[in-house]
Amino acid sequence: MRTAVDEQGRIERIVEEALREDAGIGDVTSESIIPEDAKGSAEFLCKGTGIVAGLEVAFLVFRMCEARMLAGQMMDDGAHVKPGDILGVVHGSVRGILLAERTALNLLQRMSGIATLTRQYVEAVAGTRTRITDTRKTAPGLRVLDKMAVRLGGGVNHRFGLDDMVLIKDNHIAAAGSITGAVSRCMSSLRTRGLALPIEVETRNLAEVNEALRCQGITRIMLDNFPVDAMREAVALIQHRVEVEASGGITLESVRAVAETGVDLISVGALSHSVRALDISLELTPHA
Repeated sequence: MRTAVDEQGRIERIVEEALREDAGIGDVTSESIIPEDAKGSAEFLCKGTGIVAGLEVAFLVFRMCEARMLAGQMMDDGAHVKPGDILGVVHGSVRGILLAERTALNLLQRMSGIATLTRQYVEAVAGTRTRITDTRKTAPGLRVLDKMAVRLGGGVNHRFGLDDMVLIKDNHIAAAGSITGAVSRCMSSLRTRGLALPIEVETRNLAEVNEALRCQGITRIMLDNFPVDAMREAVALIQHRVEVEASGGITLESVRAVAETGVDLISVGALSHSVRALDISLELTPHA
């Protein structure tokens, strides 16, 4: 079970590694041009329309670059923003601000892009029972931030990793010979290991849905790449005995129709694997 403490530790390690990657032995340009005692302020200026996410992470970058850096949020993470909005401000050494700038913006813009797209999907299914969820199609090393951004956009998180839940997919089923065989092996292994984990089974047609329903112990059925009409039939067949997740190529144009079939969850890999960063800049003002 991952905790908030684990999440904060992961975020700090991400920031440390990102700064190490970007700075190396230091910002030789700024160190060559800017006096060590030069002070300044910088504002995060929004240049696009969307949902801001990651301001707290961005400010952590600045604090790691200079312990005395002061930062203040003008907007809250999860807020709707538009061009011209000032999202936050930092005060400190000019060298420290410039050292942190690119890493802070990279993380903030990516997270805000994820949150913005998530909100669009959430709004598209408003009024239905359906929740929008993410996948493991995240940038390597950035999963904790990608999934945080989904939550800030109004979505919910699917499993964080391979150890959070059991998800029996087509390749597992092929290796076991059948859904029944895969679930049986899984249940036996979990009992032996003393693990109590939710079990989801991926299905590709109504025959597989029926087979999954005959298995004891599953908590969710995934309808993978089902046409909408078949999805509606599957939901009626399942009758809320387990949760139902729709997955596979669902777009903003099609998501409403999918939600109206009555599924509980729609998973969208594009939330994190096809990110369009929200346009945000950092505007520096040196102090006299």
